[in-house]
Amino acid sequence: MSVLILHRGPLEASPYHEWLADYEGEVLLLACQAQLDLFAERLPLGHPFYAHLEAFADFDRPGPVEDRALELAARHGVTHLIAVHELVMDRAARLRELLGLPGQGVESVLPFRDKVVMKEQAIAAGVEVAPYTAKVTTALARDFAGEHGFPLVLKPRDGAGSTGLRMIAGEQDLAEVLAELPAEAGAAGDLLLEAYVPGRMCHVDGLVVDGRVVLAWPSQYQYALASFRDDPGGRIDLTLDRDDPLSGRLLELAERMLAHLPTPVDTAFHAEVFHTPDGRLVLCEIACRTGGAQIRQVIRTLFGVDISEYWVRAQLGLPLPALAGGTRLEPRSMAGQWLLMKRPGEVRRVPSGPAPEQDWVEHFQVFVRPGQVMREAEFSSDFLAVAVASAPTRALVEERLRALGEWFEERTEIAAPQPV
Repeated sequence: MSVLILHRGPLEASPYHEWLADYEGEVLLLACQAQLDLFAERLPLGHPFYAHLEAFADFDRPGPVEDRALELAARHGVTHLIAVHELVMDRAARLRELLGLPGQGVESVLPFRDKVVMKEQAIAAGVEVAPYTAKVTTALARDFAGEHGFPLVLKPRDGAGSTGLRMIAGEQDLAEVLAELPAEAGAAGDLLLEAYVPGRMCHVDGLVVDGRVVLAWPSQYQYALASFRDDPGGRIDLTLDRDDPLSGRLLELAERMLAHLPTPVDTAFHAEVFHTPDGRLVLCEIACRTGGAQIRQVIRTLFGVDISEYWVRAQLGLPLPALAGGTRLEPRSMAGQWLLMKRPGEVRRVPSGPAPEQDWVEHFQVFVRPGQVMREAEFSSDFLAVAVASAPTRALVEERLRALGEWFEERTEIAAPQPV
């Protein structure tokens, strides 16, 4: 018995040696070197918990990782394969099918990763989606703009983390985008052009174990996800109160999608839904993975459970103590996250210690240091600092997060970048 983990992202955030301390088999891990470098981490070579550790400079290129995975599977008798990062799930699914391993297969991954298939499935489930076209040729894009107006949203069909997303404000923007766009990409259906949906973006995050939703809760972003490169202020995301009528509607929509899709029997999920000014709920997308940013910490605050840890343990059939009673977990409080993106300039001053000693500060972390020269944020989780707060109500969570943000900004100095 052994488990092979394909890991992309910081290892510090996924302490498998703690999560799987009671696992009786071997643990093998293949990691992405570029991601370790990005977070200034080193592979813990020689760690007694791991039977094999290896990092790949070309992790994101299909081939080398798969070859090593097949080799290790034969050598160690791999019985399970784990991958919690969205950009690795389709590769992990193909490997499971090649090796005859349990877990999510290719057909299950597709509607969670391919936004066109996802939208088709949503429509079949009676869930509204934004008007879209997957054929982004010059003629079709102009026809689409003529029918739906501006702004429009252009994004990769299989994108993640807002990478590659473009907001198209008007005719000039559209002309520039079409001029830059390789003709074959638009004609092949690799991109998605969507009508803009007004309103606030909400999200529902939860966990499915043995085919049953065991915990889930909705939140609402107080910012635009795609603005991470030019948003200098704190970005706040808040859970919805128990008695908010929107809470029940969002939970129902997410569970309707999960019931309609080929949802894995054990999975985390993250659904993003627009709440329009006229009260409609419009699905943006749904993914079978843990939400990004500090959503894990928010869920931990609500339910006392690390959703990624329980997801991994569930796949291996390990005990899940918080779920021993068999009842669905309910939130213990409300919570929210405050996120400050990196921005160009030199870090002159930044708080070096923890946030103010308040029992409502559930998590606080700074990702830069004095003397560091920052560029603009490269992706939607490229943070300068983050915090998670709790309170009995959403309104009090927001008040506390904004106060914490002010405290941080007062103690932070970023020198403007020097002209080139």
